[in-house]
Amino acid sequence: MILNRLKEIEIEHDIKIILAVESGSRAWGFESADSDYDVRFVYMHKKDWYLHVKPKRDVIEYPIVDDFDFSGWDIKKTLVLISRSNNTFSEWLRSPIVYIRDNRSVDILREINNLYFSPVSSIYHYLSMAERNFDPIQKKDQIRLKKYFYVLRPILACFWIMKYKEFPPIEFEKLLTLLDIENPVYQKIKDLLEIKKSLLESSEISSIGLLDSYISESLYAIRKSVEHMKKPKTSDNETLDKAFIDLVNLFDN
Repeated sequence: MILNRLKEIEIEHDIKIILAVESGSRAWGFESADSDYDVRFVYMHKKDWYLHVKPKRDVIEYPIVDDFDFSGWDIKKTLVLISRSNNTFSEWLRSPIVYIRDNRSVDILREINNLYFSPVSSIYHYLSMAERNFDPIQKKDQIRLKKYFYVLRPILACFWIMKYKEFPPIEFEKLLTLLDIENPVYQKIKDLLEIKKSLLESSEISSIGLLDSYISESLYAIRKSVEHMKKPKTSDNETLDKAFIDLVNLFDN
C-alpha cells in the first residue's frame, strides 16, 4: 500500500523520491493500537524545474486517509533546513522503517547533515519540544498517556546529545539505555510503554508524580547546561551548492 502510493505520487508530480521513511510514534517505537502511519519523503524534480526566477512550491502534502499521512520536502528545501541543523530531517535519516532509499543521494545528504549538526541547536529544539508538551500535563489531573512520551523522548534526546555529542537514536528503547534499569523512573517508563501499545491514541491516565518530578528536574538541568555550550561554526554555502548540483545531476542522469 505505502510503496504503491509513493509511486503514484512520483508519477503525479513528475518527481523522484530519494528517501521515504516512517516518522512519528511508529518509528520511535511507542505507537498505539490506532496510530497513524506518518510517511515522510524527500524528492527531486528534473533540473529544468529549478530554473525559474520565482520560487515554486517546495512541499507535497496530502490529507490523512485511512490512517495514512503522506508529506514530503523538495531537495532544495531539505538542504536549506539541513544548513540550519534541522532535527526533523535528521530523524528521517535515522528512521528504522525505510520505504525508499536511493543510496547515492542519501549518502550525500547524510554527509552534509553531519557537517551541519549543531549539538546546541539540537538540544534547544528538543528542550522546547519537551517544555511545550509538559505544560498541559502540569495543568490537568487526567492526561493522554502519549503526552508523557512526547516529553520523555526529547528529554532523553537532550541527555544523549550532551553525553555523546552526536545526534540521538530515533528508537525510544535505545534512548532508555541512558537510565539505570534499577531506577524507579526507568521501571515506570517501561510499564507505561507496554500499556500504551495496547491502548488507543486518545487513552487517558492520571498524572504520575514520579515522572512529573523527573521531568521537572531534567528540564531544569538541561537548560542550565545548554546555556554554557557554544555553537559550532557552520560550513559555507558552497558546500550546499555543490551537494544540490550533484543531487540534481544524479536525477537527470
